[in-house]
Amino acid sequence: MTPADLSRAVLSAVRSAVDGGELAVAVPERVVVERPGPGGVGEWASNVALRLAREAGRPPREVAEVLRGRLVDTPGIAGVEVTGPGFLNVTSAGDPVGTLVTRIAAEGGAYGAGDALRGAAPVRVPQSTETRARVVAEAAGRLARAQGGRVRGGGAVPVPADPERHREAVLGADGLRWALLHPAPHDLPHGVEVLEQRARNPLFRVRYAHARARALVGNGAALGLVPEAGPVPEAGARVLAGLLGEQPAVLAAAARKGAPDRLARRLVTLADAFFDFHDACDVLPRGGEKPGAAHRARLALAEAAGTVLAGGLSLLGISAPDHL
Repeated sequence: MTPADLSRAVLSAVRSAVDGGELAVAVPERVVVERPGPGGVGEWASNVALRLAREAGRPPREVAEVLRGRLVDTPGIAGVEVTGPGFLNVTSAGDPVGTLVTRIAAEGGAYGAGDALRGAAPVRVPQSTETRARVVAEAAGRLARAQGGRVRGGGAVPVPADPERHREAVLGADGLRWALLHPAPHDLPHGVEVLEQRARNPLFRVRYAHARARALVGNGAALGLVPEAGPVPEAGARVLAGLLGEQPAVLAAAARKGAPDRLARRLVTLADAFFDFHDACDVLPRGGEKPGAAHRARLALAEAAGTVLAGGLSLLGISAPDHL
């Protein structure tokens, strides 16, 4: 169960409790789930009970217990515990990494698309003459459409073609967009380092992580090794899978805020987690080692990471080459 799935399940539990007369509150538009803090248990946690307690006129732990009763029988949930002042802590059933990898493989580049902006007012993309504003607006519009939103105005941003008249043209289409999208709005755009094929260049790290994931799949095929979703116990794999599972929520938040920089920086975090996973275990067999289920599961996770990286870059209008 992904964070987005769990968020919907908790929201459904709140709505069910209200409809059943157990809680007298207004059903929130959405529920946030995140990794448990100190003292928490399970895989995911939500503070929704603390948020609803005052309106319900009841202690947060009582509200949490009501919601727990509605959640425990939800398919995909193995257990729900209430901790601290009223946090809901949830453990997924079965193999959460395998389930996530299977979902990403099925949805491909559409993984993370949703309906967070469906029915909302159209997102207005200004017709600006300033290059950064236009690039950001174009990416924000693409994010909004991926979340079911409507976009008015704007259009494709032409990349300047004359280096003598437009200095930013030397960055190229992808470098230009990344240089303008990656920094927070209050920060200045990056300089020419976006062209460097080095690890200190965040765009290179993201694209190289994707290329490396694709190479692993290709090399695995040469060995007769086909990706197959399954449990991957290594700690680095759990971190990587956690980030992949949070991607739909990241995309929804970036779309709501009109903030493609959030997605750009998240892709850097995801790429770094991929390399940590890649360096900590043998994704492919070494020497005369016989390919096994562990290799197939690791390869499937690597393939999923490549898919999500490519999808994120596409939303930013940046290509994801298979070879660098």
